[in-house]
Amino acid sequence: MAQAQLRFYEELNDYLPPGQRRRAFNVDFDNSCPVRHLIETHGVPHTEIEIILINGISVDLEAGVHDGDRVSVYPMFEALDVSPLLRLRPQPLRETRFFADAQLGRLARYLRLLGFDTLYENAIDDADLVQRAAADHRIILTRDRALLMRRGVSHGCHIRQDDPLEQLAHVIHRCDLAKTSHPFTRCMECNDRIESISKQDVAARLEPETAASFDEFWHCPGCARIYWQGSHHERLKGLVDSVLMQA
Repeated sequence: MAQAQLRFYEELNDYLPPGQRRRAFNVDFDNSCPVRHLIETHGVPHTEIEIILINGISVDLEAGVHDGDRVSVYPMFEALDVSPLLRLRPQPLRETRFFADAQLGRLARYLRLLGFDTLYENAIDDADLVQRAAADHRIILTRDRALLMRRGVSHGCHIRQDDPLEQLAHVIHRCDLAKTSHPFTRCMECNDRIESISKQDVAARLEPETAASFDEFWHCPGCARIYWQGSHHERLKGLVDSVLMQA
């Protein structure tokens, strides 16, 4: 049996019992086990980690840990100069896309409101979600940290907040989304991009008051939902402005 010294930094301490937070502690393990195993046995999903140092040297998740090693684990976007170090994900995704799990339907709608491609299915099982997210290069959003510990997950974000707007603010900050949002470009219901459509083409589906008050309309080619800039739009615009300003 080997022993190493392990320390987690900043918000990663939230996953630990009080006696192990913000301090180095010793752990026993089978010699030369992967550092991923050592980390996740303490309840910390690998998707929440940006940098791992073993004896001051940056390593990846599969690096072996040996007797007497000192392991330091840093969260995503830790505020320190990491340019000389090996990041676990050296290249960002080409486009920020998400797959929200069954508990995060409201969050998925809010992300779509901001223009982010976000899949959501409330009946999908974990294995299918992981497979589809990996195939489509999507970041998994989940409240279930065990899901993020699956080997097939490379990009994920653990959502610990209960309120959907607080969840949204966390994702915007965590994934640095504030400057890449394009509000009101996706359907909140089905995630398709919405398109401009003439008033004449939707006139038969409009209430008389709506037809009399508005001339610009958009529709979703996926679910046929119609959008216009009514009072609901103003409420949502206020929500968007508030969230992005805070971010």
